[in-house]
Amino acid sequence: MMTSVDSFDSRPIGIFDSGVGGISVANAIRQCMPNEQLIYVADTINAPYGEKSDEFIYQRMAYISQRLLQHDVKAIVVACNTATTAAIARLRSEFNLPIIGVEPGIKPAVLATKTGVIGVLATPRTLKTPAFANLTQRFSGQAKVLLQPCPDLVLQIETLAFASKTMDSSLNSYIKPLLNQGADTLVLGCTHYNFIAKQIAVKAGPEVTIIRTEMAVAKCLQQKLYMESKLSTEHPLGQAVFITSGDPLLFKQQVNALWQVKADLANLEIKSL
Repeated sequence: MMTSVDSFDSRPIGIFDSGVGGISVANAIRQCMPNEQLIYVADTINAPYGEKSDEFIYQRMAYISQRLLQHDVKAIVVACNTATTAAIARLRSEFNLPIIGVEPGIKPAVLATKTGVIGVLATPRTLKTPAFANLTQRFSGQAKVLLQPCPDLVLQIETLAFASKTMDSSLNSYIKPLLNQGADTLVLGCTHYNFIAKQIAVKAGPEVTIIRTEMAVAKCLQQKLYMESKLSTEHPLGQAVFITSGDPLLFKQQVNALWQVKADLANLEIKSL
């Protein structure tokens, strides 16, 4: 792990998503940089972003970023594929601090495939954005990219319905067509899907590679903070604060189920946006 020996920046890192999917990214950030302070915002009242316009998504991104800046964050992670593809370029033009986004792992999937066919599981909204179209076009000559919209998975994950018959049926309906067309690599194009990656892997079988990007995002953030001498050098476990625009009691249940750091859960702090 990289450390900066000549600087010290204990300011928090801001992370946000429309719901709880970005907690998977926060988990990866905590794993890479356990002594960093984290502030996670779930814009639950407006989830999922897939049903919203680009302008609406940007306005929420800007509002949440302003609120995070009131907490003096040193960087912001847009832990949502839909928000990243919809408006991260505009957000970066308006705010003067490191802003890291997430995008489907098309490049590593192209490198991993042996059949030359990859499948992308994502929300319908993400698959329709110009940013995603540009991403897939860059690699269209290297592999066949199959797009599979999954309109109901985010809400099932938000309600923690991992073991439901509906979840099982949905996964079957989304994964089998991709495998039937020769896909040997599946890209998880939504941060929510990281929480069902094992279930997807079981459905797909041992010969299929599952591409997740949360750890790549965490390492990108770590490298950016290192280059700008903004890494914290404190050794104690950093504090994590969770904020929601929705029901705080429901959000606490979600965080308890999805946040991997039990030491944080002992003093779990849920705030309202």
